[in-house]
Amino acid sequence: MHTLMQQFVFHLLSWVALCWVLPAQAGAVLQGVINNQVVRCGVSSGVVGFSAPNAEGVYQGLDVDVCRAVAAAVLGNANAVQYKPLSSQQRFVALQANQIDILSRNTTWTLTRDAGLGILFAGITYYDGQGILVPRRFKIHSAKQLMGAEICVQSGTTNEKNLASFLAAQSISAKMIVYDNFEAAYKAFFKGRCQAFSTDVSALIGLKTKQADNPEEYLVLPQVFSKEPLGPAVKADDLEWFNLVKWVIYALIEAEELGVNSRNIRDKLLSSDPVVKRFLGQSEDLGKPLGLKHDWVVKVIGQVGNYGEIFDRHLGQHSPLQLPRGLNHLWIHGGLMYSPPFR
Repeated sequence: MHTLMQQFVFHLLSWVALCWVLPAQAGAVLQGVINNQVVRCGVSSGVVGFSAPNAEGVYQGLDVDVCRAVAAAVLGNANAVQYKPLSSQQRFVALQANQIDILSRNTTWTLTRDAGLGILFAGITYYDGQGILVPRRFKIHSAKQLMGAEICVQSGTTNEKNLASFLAAQSISAKMIVYDNFEAAYKAFFKGRCQAFSTDVSALIGLKTKQADNPEEYLVLPQVFSKEPLGPAVKADDLEWFNLVKWVIYALIEAEELGVNSRNIRDKLLSSDPVVKRFLGQSEDLGKPLGLKHDWVVKVIGQVGNYGEIFDRHLGQHSPLQLPRGLNHLWIHGGLMYSPPFR
């Protein structure tokens, strides 16, 4: 019996050792992306600054660049992305049905979505909050003045529930006019069907800037009445893909903190700073645990830029929206953007 037990232990240890040294097989999503040479990305049909087609029909925005960063990391080509515009009602179904590899569509991370839909949020790429847009001609400067008003809002979103809760908590007897999709809701507002429109503040500013004939005729009220942490999501049954997408997002943030950007990336490859060398794969291979090449960060930052660059060109000072960084600043500048260590 003793000999049989020794043999069992020996074979068990040999099997464990073999599993330890064998290279890990790529997960289903990663292998599919490699086989097809494209990342399938679920986006909105048009939220300025996040995901919207430009005049040439090319999708642009913060959410778009997250998908481009993933494509750069995996395939070495940030343009190897197939975009699928999705409504609020379609987005989770498309992800659950494997019609997309990543949902990057100004989606709020909530408990029920995280725990009840079989999906995982890979990080927060924008800290937002819900607000209300009104025409200046009504001379409304506070939500308290919306008594008896009709407020347009989209159904099937956190916006609908947030607005209902806010109005009830503030004892504001306004009427919600609900529309099935985002475009129908804001178009009804601009046509005068409603006296106000409610969604995330960033989207309100985008609408005011892009959709109004005269943006100065509209005002975003000062009340922000929800927390809207926006970020991409993936299916919960592939942890390898989840980790990959998560660390691509962190790489965008870490690069900004380290001062690595698309303009100086080649110079940074010559840096003697051990933290920068490790981050760029020059001294350690941080790609191997993710199933990526050692220089994946170089490809991401070189082709897409760091988080600050992405924010500036789509939402910040180099964009029509001119949004302040606010909570979306790095933690070292008083914001909430923070990456775990790359080591």
